Amino acid sequence: MRLLVCLAERCGEVVSIDELLDQVWAGVIVTPDSVYQGITALRRHLGDDPKTPAYIATVPRLGYRMVATVSPWIDLPTVGPDSPPIPTTEAAPPAAERSTANSRPRYVALGLAMAIIIAAVTAYSVHSRLASRQVAGAFGASPAERSVGVLPFLDLTTQEMNEEYFADGLTEELIGDLSNGAGLRVPSPTSSFYFKGKQLPIRDIARQLGVYYLLDGSVRKSGNVYRVAVRLVRADNGYVVYTGTYDRPLGDLLAVQKSIAAEAAIAVRNAIEAAGTR
Repeated sequence: MRLLVCLAERCGEVVSIDELLDQVWAGVIVTPDSVYQGITALRRHLGDDPKTPAYIATVPRLGYRMVATVSPWIDLPTVGPDSPPIPTTEAAPPAAERSTANSRPRYVALGLAMAIIIAAVTAYSVHSRLASRQVAGAFGASPAERSVGVLPFLDLTTQEMNEEYFADGLTEELIGDLSNGAGLRVPSPTSSFYFKGKQLPIRDIARQLGVYYLLDGSVRKSGNVYRVAVRLVRADNGYVVYTGTYDRPLGDLLAVQKSIAAEAAIAVRNAIEAAGTR
């Protein structure tokens, strides 16, 4: 919501990643990934297409811009049976009224977006409570400590955002590499991709998959380089156990996926081994 308000207050202006980090995540140490994921979530809630945006446009290498129409909202007087008729001619309000109206601006687009998000949050809350009750019986026992679910990687390329096929392929490659080693339980791609695009708490996803760890990540692209970020999270407390980034030049996409997945799988296995010995 803070991200949406920040963009709406500067409607039509390009707001840089650094400015958004300073204003929306003030006092918190985060990476630009937080901005990318926040924008992705807003677009999903608003039904906005990044290729033909109606709300938030990406300005390559500069930041983001609110392109929806944003204007002040001024309440009309309440009309009742005993109320005097509203004048049909336009008249300038007294200075005191103008000051009050200007001091409390509300935005049409922002109000619409807030309504959409509130509805989404309400639906999500109900779904989460029901899901928690369902999975409590299915996974009453604690999952094995050497088990990890791989969530579909996010496409965070800031220009075309058309690398989803690469992110999905990388997810499948990682599931395969982690599954091939002995002693590590990994749910199938079918189970993992069920959660693609779903906004659920980490603990609920882990319970439904029956795993101790969750692995997620993102794909970005700059010039002729892919950057893949990987993060291993302990599901019961949400603590990050391992993070890593892998850069590869553009080329044979299958070879790039295989190379990154192989290296990341080794690092994840080592992190799980190290966590188990503490």
